Amino acid sequence: MYQEYAAPHRTGAPITREPYGPAGLKGLFTNHYVATCAVFATIGGLLFGYDQGVVSVTLTMEQFLTRFPRVSDTASGGGFWKGLMTAMLELGAMVGAINAGWIADKISRKWSILVAVIVFTIGSILQTAAHDYAMLTIGRTIGGMGIGALAMIAPLYISEIAPPEIRGSLLVLQEFSIVFGIVIAFWTTYGTRYMPSEWSWRLPFLLQMVPGFVLAGGIWVLPYSPRWLASKGRNEESLQSLAKIRRLPTTDPRVYQEWCEIRAEVTFKQEVMAERHPQLVERTRMNRIKLELVSWTDCFRKGCWRRTVVGVGIMFFQQFVGINSLIYYSPSLFGTLGQGYEMQLILSGVINITQLVGVVTSLWTLDRFGRRPLLLAGAALMFISHLIIAILVGKFGGRWSDYTAEGWVAVAFLFFYMFSFGATWGPVPWAMPSEIFPSSLRAKGVALSTCSNWFNNFVIGLITPPLVQNTGYGAYVFFAVFCLLAFVFTFFCIPETNGKSLEQMDEVFGDVSNEAEEARKDRIMKDILEGSS
Repeated sequence: MYQEYAAPHRTGAPITREPYGPAGLKGLFTNHYVATCAVFATIGGLLFGYDQGVVSVTLTMEQFLTRFPRVSDTASGGGFWKGLMTAMLELGAMVGAINAGWIADKISRKWSILVAVIVFTIGSILQTAAHDYAMLTIGRTIGGMGIGALAMIAPLYISEIAPPEIRGSLLVLQEFSIVFGIVIAFWTTYGTRYMPSEWSWRLPFLLQMVPGFVLAGGIWVLPYSPRWLASKGRNEESLQSLAKIRRLPTTDPRVYQEWCEIRAEVTFKQEVMAERHPQLVERTRMNRIKLELVSWTDCFRKGCWRRTVVGVGIMFFQQFVGINSLIYYSPSLFGTLGQGYEMQLILSGVINITQLVGVVTSLWTLDRFGRRPLLLAGAALMFISHLIIAILVGKFGGRWSDYTAEGWVAVAFLFFYMFSFGATWGPVPWAMPSEIFPSSLRAKGVALSTCSNWFNNFVIGLITPPLVQNTGYGAYVFFAVFCLLAFVFTFFCIPETNGKSLEQMDEVFGDVSNEAEEARKDRIMKDILEGSS
């Protein structure tokens, strides 16, 4: 059946592959089916963004503060309670993300999305019906668990169904969906704040369930990940799923080569796992539990630790360059720059649109220029923005009425910062973790990376209000330092993954470094080809 296919041989050069179509943004229009599946999966990102953005204006509503006076600026410890309520979403998301790893491995990527939507909906109901601070905070924590799982599973699923030529552009859709959700949430709450009743803030919480229902209803038609099917030994189903996603027959040489590489990687990792944990080879229930636990530690062992450092580190810096301090508390930040209440809200809405515009540019640039150049450029531009704002706030803070022009210059650099983030550090950290880990550890590696995002998101949500209130320009100096550190981390630690298949990441990270491992991979590929001929 596959007699015409020739096995790729390792001769020191990377395996070549006939592309499925053009790279980057243009490729999205020639791979309609996989693009549609990816767009649908990123509804989870929209839920994430919406639940983040809905807080921004809600925290300024008189109707909301009357119901929850503890978070008002005039309340004793109000900054802490506001930060805690906001940050509990991230803490819940961290719990959701860490559990999504084993759930996605157990019941598949697509069905784990449905589980996450159910958890998110329970949290949304509690937030909508909240009558005191405790109920609202618990609702945000449970909703965060669903969001954390969705934010981890969606890019994982997209990376496993995407062809290498457009994987970056498809993964950008996750960040686009997140920011789009933030924009929708902001302008929804901006409009509902005029409602005299508590529905001014309850309605936005209620509306976030609608896209969740759409995602839950449509998950039934999404295809299984061919890589997940192969990891479960369902090889024929894996081939059929891959051919369906690529919209090509199973006899197409490109489909067959990719399928063989998927199976070869699965077999290679299983053999390595058996050698590493020989006492757990026997398939008993207790051994499966133990293997599940020790596989987490494998993310920090030889062959994967560099990838874990990249995944966890890139998510750490995505938060500590200061993005969510702007999303959560942008009205307050614009207030420190001398803007009135109405202008604070309007500028907060426009700045999120600015980020969305930046993300749109990465649909073209990510697969054209690569990941490293975008990260380096973004870190440098954000450092400059924070530094200039810090100088202006330090020199003119508290006297903006006398220095209106300088205040608007500071506002302009906040917009420049937001665009720079959206074009670089917004999409890339969501794209890279889901493409760098080996198949056997991909779900857990992405879960660890996403947990890093959520934990650091939690810290930022907690410290930003007192940081801004007590240090003034010091907040911008703080974030500027981390932008500089992000540049250094990228330069020394992050390799380029652009255009590489998921099965070629061993070569990217230099994890297959000796002749014995090379020979084993060649032998596995040969066995697979001979068995399928």
